[in-house]
Amino acid sequence: MKNILCKTTEVLKESKTILYPTDTVWGIGCDATNSDAVSKIYTIKQRNESKSLVVLVDSFEMLQQYVDTIPTLVKKILSKNKNPTTIIYNNPKNLAKNVIAKDNTVAIRIVKDKFCQELIQEFGKPIVSTSANISGNPTPKSFKEIEPSILESVDYVVNLHQNRINKKPSKIIKLEVDGSIKIIRD
Repeated sequence: MKNILCKTTEVLKESKTILYPTDTVWGIGCDATNSDAVSKIYTIKQRNESKSLVVLVDSFEMLQQYVDTIPTLVKKILSKNKNPTTIIYNNPKNLAKNVIAKDNTVAIRIVKDKFCQELIQEFGKPIVSTSANISGNPTPKSFKEIEPSILESVDYVVNLHQNRINKKPSKIIKLEVDGSIKIIRD
């Protein structure tokens, strides 16, 4: 796995795109701080840049570099929740502008998957994660279901967990301005 980790990190450092297994579904990823790399993802997915993407970080410490505050409620939710949970934060910082939604929010998940954690630690920056499908098409539940056009469009395909069947995408919770939370996807 060390060789795969090194190669994937090298690809990310070159502002290229990857296809990789996440803690939810197979994802298309890149450096979440590089606008040019993020633009490539929108092109691959044939998706409008007005639709935001999910960003993956490896820890609360890394998360703090990209959002102003992490409410106590969020810390409680994430520490108790066993399933992957993505939180939509207000007023993100230090990320590529085209990763941030028009309402100045960003969806970020602290990954639990060992490979993703090690990849983000090795890379030293957050990475984008968006489902490996053309926008509007069904999300593939396994590597075999990924459309050939996606496989051909990314710069590097991670050769790991290609037989794993993924259950579903992450739960998504939005932080409201008043401090409350809203479940977007359960």
